[in-house]
Amino acid sequence: MATSKVPYINTQTLSKLLQSFIEGDPVLKSFYGRAPKLQNFEAQMTAKAAQLSIEQRQILSNRLTAQYKSLDLSPMTKSQIDALKAPTTFTVTTGHQLNLMGGPLYFLYKIISVVNLAKNLQDKYPDNSFIPVFWMASEDHDFKEINHFHMADNRLEWALDSVGPVGRLSTKGLDFIFDEFSKYTGDSAASDHLKKIFKAAYMSQKNLADATRSLVHQLFGEDGVLVVDGDDTALKRLFVPQLKDEFTKSLLFDSVSKTNTALKSIDRSFKIQANPRQVNLFYVLDDLRERIVQENGNFRVSATELSFDLESIYKEIEQHPERFSPNVLMRPLYQETILPNLSYTGGGGELAYWLQLKSYFEASKIEFPILMHRNSALVMTKEQSKDLEDLGLSTADLFLPNDALTAKVIKFHSQQPLDFSPLKNHLKKQFESLYKMAKQTDASFLGAVAAQEKKQIKGLSNLEKRFFKAEKRLHAAQIEKVLGLKAALFPENKLQERHSNFSSYYAHLGHDFIELLKSEFDPFQKNFYIFSL
Repeated sequence: MATSKVPYINTQTLSKLLQSFIEGDPVLKSFYGRAPKLQNFEAQMTAKAAQLSIEQRQILSNRLTAQYKSLDLSPMTKSQIDALKAPTTFTVTTGHQLNLMGGPLYFLYKIISVVNLAKNLQDKYPDNSFIPVFWMASEDHDFKEINHFHMADNRLEWALDSVGPVGRLSTKGLDFIFDEFSKYTGDSAASDHLKKIFKAAYMSQKNLADATRSLVHQLFGEDGVLVVDGDDTALKRLFVPQLKDEFTKSLLFDSVSKTNTALKSIDRSFKIQANPRQVNLFYVLDDLRERIVQENGNFRVSATELSFDLESIYKEIEQHPERFSPNVLMRPLYQETILPNLSYTGGGGELAYWLQLKSYFEASKIEFPILMHRNSALVMTKEQSKDLEDLGLSTADLFLPNDALTAKVIKFHSQQPLDFSPLKNHLKKQFESLYKMAKQTDASFLGAVAAQEKKQIKGLSNLEKRFFKAEKRLHAAQIEKVLGLKAALFPENKLQERHSNFSSYYAHLGHDFIELLKSEFDPFQKNFYIFSL
């Protein structure tokens, strides 16, 4: 496998806010905790160790044992779950929605990022243990975001009317998706193994949360990855104080509102990823996940007849904490309350809302994690890489807009200079002599000279455009080839990692595909990877 790297700033794939964060811009220092550097994890361990009791660790370990009961656990996984009980064990976490087969490729990149981070930390701090964690967004209710995946050019979609938390959805009916999936995997040992992975996850497990745990376990169990489902009564019970605070103290709303204002005051172009609500919780049942809104001193569940006063909602929290689901801004606090966690690894959009949360964590007296940007990659075939080279382009050029990419191809293949700037400069020098003559004869002549100069420059510019169009027609085949190549590598004009599923590559390479990525990715890297397989 050939590997090249393109600095993120040259890809224009990150928002200005995230680019500033990655570059360590000091104006953002107050919006995150310790910088994402290996040497900063020692202080993070010290701070986090003081916040998690042995009892909390025991509950977490016990609940993971229960959550994994439907799987045949390897000694590695059992050891990792037991290790959580020790005060010297810490986690590094990433998270994702419960997309079918993981959804887009970056599902894989996120997990590999924390796997490699845990290894880096283990080498640096051998007296501690570090466990990569995958946090399932099992309480989300937007089924349309997770009910499909793309294999090659095919969209496989789970057609279902769904309400309530997606993690609780029954997997009945996914045999139809398996039949479709099997048509595209090909015939090889790798594709056979891929089909076994699908069946073990989506046809042997009862609900989508269990299926996703099975998928991650099959792919990364031997790397020590633990899957955590926050939709758990015992784990929610550890979060009861924070749930109650949400109805009386407005910690999230007040702190994040101020942070959003502060971010905008630094740079108006910084995008605010999420806005807080007065109550940042949903009420959850098997077939329901609706916002809780405050009205006339009471708390009503949207789209229902359910309503609580403060006393009754406190009672409901104590008796049924699992019925209260944090929204996107509150979920990080829940995660960091129940895990011995040091860092969160996410993509640009995720880290953007984490950067809104530091003051909320401080108000809640919970240690803010180190923020890590996940690895990103574009996967090419050797043939595509060779085509790119023949076209006179670099991997960085793939991120150019189509017009700029076309111009670069024409410039490389043209036998004539496409830029008429030297001719324009020569013409301007000639007119400098005319201006001198005009000043020595009649000042009224200056206007005529200026008008003629403008006309001649405009004429050259028009000729330049016509010449470029002629060259574009002459090199139409090369242009068609490069635009076809880009369309293949950026399906639906999206980053490949946000569209294509890992199965397209796993069907040919098997688990070697994951091992190749693990061997190349660096969790502290600030570049976009390009792989030629």
